[in-house]
Amino acid sequence: MTDTTTEAAHTAADAANTVADTAHDAAAAVAHGAADVAAHGAEAGGAAMPQLDPSTFSNQIFWLLVTLVVIYFVLSRIALPRISAVLAERSGTISNDIAAAEELKVRAVEAEAAYDKALADARTEAARIVAEAKAAIQADLDAEIAKADAAIAAKTAESEKAIAEIRANALTSVTEVAKDTAAAVIEALGGAADAAAVDAAVAAQMKG
Repeated sequence: MTDTTTEAAHTAADAANTVADTAHDAAAAVAHGAADVAAHGAEAGGAAMPQLDPSTFSNQIFWLLVTLVVIYFVLSRIALPRISAVLAERSGTISNDIAAAEELKVRAVEAEAAYDKALADARTEAARIVAEAKAAIQADLDAEIAKADAAIAAKTAESEKAIAEIRANALTSVTEVAKDTAAAVIEALGGAADAAAVDAAVAAQMKG
């Protein structure tokens, strides 16, 4: 902002100097032109215009200089300072806007970084929760499988025991039936059934 104000002040000074030089050149040109016109008018013998009368040159030059000085002071004291103020204000506004834009950019970058970090943390937490859930489910499943295996083993043992008892009872029943049948056959053939001999024969058949 200081550089802009200094540049505006230099611009105003240059404009004032330009106005002063222009006034000086204009006064000289007017005086020279008026002298030439007056000379030509005198030579032609015609009536000259009032503003070209050499007797009024000093008055005209005076008021011309007064007018140029007034214009110079108006420009240097009123117009140019206002222009400089406007330029300085605009420069300050632009600088503030640039600073605000930079701050917003920094905040946007920080917000994006925070969002990425939060997203990464959320994904990590979700993966941890899923892993824990899988582990808990697997543990429950293993426990249930172990219980089922134990129950199946118990049922199998009971079934095998029952089957063994059924086989033993069936073998006993078959042995008794065989003994009774053998004794009945011997008696039907007219012989005398020897219980010991029948038992030995049935036992030998059952083994064989």
